[in-house]
Amino acid sequence: MSYRKHVQKKLLRREKRYETERLMRKKRSEDYQVLEEVFDRSTLMNIYHFLNEGTIDQIHGAVAAGKESKLYWGKDKDGNDLAIKIFLMVSAEFRRGMIPYIEGDRRFAKIKKDTRSLVFAWAQKEFTNLKQAYEAGVNVPKPMAVRQNVLIMEFIGENGVSAPLLREAYIKNPQRIYQQLLTNLKWLYRKAGLVHADLSEYNVMVWKNKPVLFDVSQAVLREHPMADQFLRRDLNNINYYFKRLGVQIYSTEETHRRITCGKT
Repeated sequence: MSYRKHVQKKLLRREKRYETERLMRKKRSEDYQVLEEVFDRSTLMNIYHFLNEGTIDQIHGAVAAGKESKLYWGKDKDGNDLAIKIFLMVSAEFRRGMIPYIEGDRRFAKIKKDTRSLVFAWAQKEFTNLKQAYEAGVNVPKPMAVRQNVLIMEFIGENGVSAPLLREAYIKNPQRIYQQLLTNLKWLYRKAGLVHADLSEYNVMVWKNKPVLFDVSQAVLREHPMADQFLRRDLNNINYYFKRLGVQIYSTEETHRRITCGKT
């Protein structure tokens, strides 16, 4: 590389950094300061990238936090609500838990097994799964963008308050929700080619009287060697929960047939 090109690239990087810093000074608030205290430089640069390109216009407080991620409420430049999911550099125990859902998935066959690569793959996997599910008509948050460990998607809820989980929601007609959930699982399996693989009353929201599937980073392709085992586990969990609500459920075998090859 010539000296002139080297200087040009250096100046371009400096200009981009200046623009990012200028943007953040303009938008700075207590929430941004909290972000800077919690996340590493790489994560912050991913967030600044989305701010710079206009995908995110505002970031408000955290609305949910777990061992592997934190969810923030934000808005785009048109005032639409966004969910900003930031995947954390997780513990070795959680890393081991990721492996069964990544190995056997042809989409991520060449992923390295170090923590950083796995977390980036986990975020990309959730984005890819959401995209496949959303395009298949499954009721999931609409995916917007992903960059390394930061995922942007539709916010399910209102004014920064997330929709209630299935286990928390007041449901007038649980039988109807049960049938709607089975229909979504059928579309997820048949049209999107996926199995959720971690389905329970803790990762289904109820919004506008409809179930919404979320947390799909662990979802696997239906040809995954463990897919059928994961599907049966999902169906057992859902049937057990709705049976406790007094819903007339199908047997696991009948539910499995309806999802994979029958009618619902």
